[in-house]
Amino acid sequence: MENIPNCPQCDCEYVYSDGTMLVCPECGFEFQPGDAVEKDAAEPAARVYKDANGNELKDGDTVIITQDLKVKGASSPIKKGTKVKNIRLIEPADGVHDIDCKVPGFGAMLLKTSIVKKG
Repeated sequence: MENIPNCPQCDCEYVYSDGTMLVCPECGFEFQPGDAVEKDAAEPAARVYKDANGNELKDGDTVIITQDLKVKGASSPIKKGTKVKNIRLIEPADGVHDIDCKVPGFGAMLLKTSIVKKG
């Protein structure tokens, strides 16, 4: 059996050969056999965090919430337009929330980059 590398995008081990290309059945990514070796040898690229408008976010930025957010256990939602200062970008443990911050009137909270805009 030939030695086929894992998918460079999702690290799936069930990659199969389709002629000259390798195909990942989980994410649908197609790549050349040499591409996987090059990606493993290269340094991992730093993740780029973008807000709802496509602007790049950095640690310490101020963002504005773009929609009302219901909060479990709170009597009122976080209102659209709430300004959140000094955000911290994190690698999402749950795969979704990638901003750690303190929302005024609510305290420490995790937010998605898709519901904020740079302020």
